[in-house]
Amino acid sequence: MKFAEIILPLPLKGTFTYQIPNELISNIQRGSRVIAQFGKKKVYTGVVQRIHEKAPQQYQPKPLLDVLDPAPVFTDYQFQFISWISTYYMCSLGDAYSAVLPSGMKLSSDSYLSLQTDLDFEEIALSEKEEWVIQALKDSELQLNDIRQLTGLKHPYRIIKSLSDKNVIQVHEKIKDKYKPKKERRIRLTPQFSEEDSLDILAESLQHKVKQIEVLETYLNLVPVLEDPDANEKGVLKSILISEGVSSSSLKTLVKNHVLEEWDEIIDRFQVGVKEHVSIELTSVQKLAFEKVNTQMTQHTTTLLKGVTGSGKTEIYVSLIQEIIDQGKRALFLLPEIALTTQIISRLRKIFGNRFGIYHSRFSDNERVEIYQKCLDGAFDFIVGVRSSVFLPIQDLGLVVVDEEHEPSYKQYDPAPRYHARDAAIYLAHLHGAKVVLGSATPSLESYLNAQEGKYGFVELTERYLDQPLPDIKLVDMSRERKQRTIKGVFSSELIQAIEQTISKGKQVILFQNRRGYSPFVQCDNCQHIPKCPNCSVSLTYHIYQNQLICHYCGYKEFMVAECPSCGSQDIRTIGSGTEKIQEELEILLPNLQVKRMDLDTTRSKHAYQQIIDDFEQGNIDVLIGTQMVTKGLDFEHVDLVGIFDADRLIHFPDFRSHERAFQLMTQVSGRSGRKHDRGLVLIQTSDPQTELLRQIQHHDTEAFYPVESRERESFKYPPFYRMIRVIIRNKDKLKAYQAAFEYHRWATKEIGQQRVLGPVEPMIGKIRNLYIYEIIIKAERQGISLSALKEFLLSSRDTLLALPSFKSVLVHFDVDPV
Repeated sequence: MKFAEIILPLPLKGTFTYQIPNELISNIQRGSRVIAQFGKKKVYTGVVQRIHEKAPQQYQPKPLLDVLDPAPVFTDYQFQFISWISTYYMCSLGDAYSAVLPSGMKLSSDSYLSLQTDLDFEEIALSEKEEWVIQALKDSELQLNDIRQLTGLKHPYRIIKSLSDKNVIQVHEKIKDKYKPKKERRIRLTPQFSEEDSLDILAESLQHKVKQIEVLETYLNLVPVLEDPDANEKGVLKSILISEGVSSSSLKTLVKNHVLEEWDEIIDRFQVGVKEHVSIELTSVQKLAFEKVNTQMTQHTTTLLKGVTGSGKTEIYVSLIQEIIDQGKRALFLLPEIALTTQIISRLRKIFGNRFGIYHSRFSDNERVEIYQKCLDGAFDFIVGVRSSVFLPIQDLGLVVVDEEHEPSYKQYDPAPRYHARDAAIYLAHLHGAKVVLGSATPSLESYLNAQEGKYGFVELTERYLDQPLPDIKLVDMSRERKQRTIKGVFSSELIQAIEQTISKGKQVILFQNRRGYSPFVQCDNCQHIPKCPNCSVSLTYHIYQNQLICHYCGYKEFMVAECPSCGSQDIRTIGSGTEKIQEELEILLPNLQVKRMDLDTTRSKHAYQQIIDDFEQGNIDVLIGTQMVTKGLDFEHVDLVGIFDADRLIHFPDFRSHERAFQLMTQVSGRSGRKHDRGLVLIQTSDPQTELLRQIQHHDTEAFYPVESRERESFKYPPFYRMIRVIIRNKDKLKAYQAAFEYHRWATKEIGQQRVLGPVEPMIGKIRNLYIYEIIIKAERQGISLSALKEFLLSSRDTLLALPSFKSVLVHFDVDPV
């Protein structure tokens, strides 16, 4: 008898042993997907990690229900990779496995209700709504949502339980395949009418049926059946035939009479075409940097390319990718944001045609399944994608490029695994024996110090493309403008004047505000009431275009009211400003401008990013207002002015990385200005222009920033000099969450020392989605303590805590290397 170790997409430890039925033994392999029952009812898609002959001692293994794949869909590299992800980021193997497969490849079961057979309903006492359910079940099976709609009850569980107790219904599971291939409906002549003689006979029989003759003539005009006998086999798209104006009913009649036949043909969502690589011309500066990177890659696995904004790092990446493809290997090109992905795609298409794949969250489940399968088949030369792309089964990986490596977007927060794609990519490259290039104008402190210490190779680009000068950065003193009463809304007089001058020259403007919505909160002037989210400990953000107050953490919404719900006063005002308010005020101050926003609210649809970027590139937008999306490597030719709002809030945000983030954000968005022609201008609005950090940004002084930040981190025992693990404890009961956190803290302090354990503390946002949160920070020096032993202790302590009856409902998870 044979058994299989199965990884299931569940947050549970280890693998699960299942018996392999005899009829499945010849089909099953390591890396195949299987259908496995877990518990009494639920069915999941698992993956075979190992096949063996040792039966488990503790339980009787269930048989596998089915094998889904004739060939493995999980590679050996992926097994090694998720094992490392699980260990390093302290999550279950099932969590790591869930991150790999697109959801369209994970079949699952849904609960269905059906009637028991041979029942006499006249002898069973039923309520009115129960009778409605019974009548509907006589026609077909129902799901929970069907019963909600039928009864009008939000929670119809009582009715279901009542019918189950009366033995009237049965609940069972049905397996659903989420992936649906793309199909197109085609039309062709049936074989007996595909030759000239038979067509003549057919035409004669239809001579009095004018509409049907028109359909036939149109088809023959579109498909050269007589000239090319094989053409009829492929036929024509039904939609094309209909678009020629033929009668749909006549077409249907011809199909019914077996003159024409229609069928669905499965097609690829992504056509991979062969195209010769078009070489790009590097400037002398870029060519020198390219050669240096190649030299560094012979000596180091990872190389940091630090290039000022607009220095042409992308051209160097493309040259490196081209080189690795010529060696018969493949590449992974990671980008931090979908917005950046959409702009760079058009540039890559001109060079590589369709020989690369794109992978990000805006793709549908079906599209992601097809990209995954094409990676397995080796159809792409390289992949361009966001952080989840590290889980794709890329064959013969030779190079990983991580652009804007400093970006916090590379960190996954929820759900598990809480990995950092940059660090995961470095380990992935290690598995494949590949090289890594990290690129940024403002590298993370971790990467910069690794390069300075010789762990990474280091190449620097200090000049912009074609020696274009860096923008002139000016600090606008908002305190002085307030005293002089020259501020208009959130705009300084200097910024408004600069916008007018820039537009008059036919140039464009980017305005950066790292806060979406109209205002962070609204407040009653009479009683100071501030509407708050009932599920999270945050104020509701006002969105003027929807006239709603919205929680940005759980999505709770309520309409903006004219009266204060607390005291009835109508003196309600907005506090602070987001991208919506900046847009509104600018349109009032300068009504002739074309103004657009690029934030989460305006880019929810699949192609919204591309549309906004195309409009801006084509000059249809004068001023683009955006959040962090506009800071990330976008390349616009005619942007001459960048305005930055709320610089002080960025600098003084309560986080140990706030200075680094502020430096990176403001430097990066400044780099969007003056990239091609005239020298750009950047205006930073601040109430404290003497701040040292702003002076460093103003003078593009990265060399001054890193040593200062490094000394502060080391003196206060923060990364990269100390390792950090955040232990996050949640519960619906605040007291229980605190008690669990206190108990965990007590154990941790006793075992690893008080100096290494901080907390427990309630974070700045202490409740999200009705769960109260407490955090414990573990700080561990890089030398003198075993990281693996520390993690093992933290995990075992978690298991011991959750085994206590009073803490069974508590949730505990870990965030390793938080950013």
